[in-house]
Amino acid sequence: MTDASRTSEAAPTARRTVLAVGAAALAGGALTACGGGEKKPTNEGGSAATPQGSASPAASASASAPAAGGKVLLKSSAVPVGGGTVLKEEKLVVTQPTAGSFRCFTAVCPHQGCLVNKVENGTIDCPCHGSKFEVADGAVAHGPATRPLAEKKITVAADGNISLA
Repeated sequence: MTDASRTSEAAPTARRTVLAVGAAALAGGALTACGGGEKKPTNEGGSAATPQGSASPAASASASAPAAGGKVLLKSSAVPVGGGTVLKEEKLVVTQPTAGSFRCFTAVCPHQGCLVNKVENGTIDCPCHGSKFEVADGAVAHGPATRPLAEKKITVAADGNISLA
């Protein structure tokens, strides 16, 4: 083999390697640009803001440990009919679309991962970009989110305790 033929055989591999590395670098930059740099709402002290509608004593009492199957999340009385309660620590939102009917969804917005912060006027609201979700089924009521909130299975005991199933 001559030096010229060796060079022409090695060049396509080197070009592919350079192109692959460049593409990977661009993809990594795009991912960082898409999901990073966004500030979460904070209170004046600089810590994460307490979501409105989730400051009930029942919700606060259960917020000290992560939710697990069987652990009581809150009392049904802490969830208003037609509304809901955001459990910030558990990253969950429990709603009561109609009297006695409870639903639970992730509080993580599928748009860019912000936590929803309130339930009002029949929707679960994300403060970052204005996405809104239906309290009845977590469906997108207003974008930019294009996917619904993921539903979590819960049980409601006779004493009113709501737990993850």
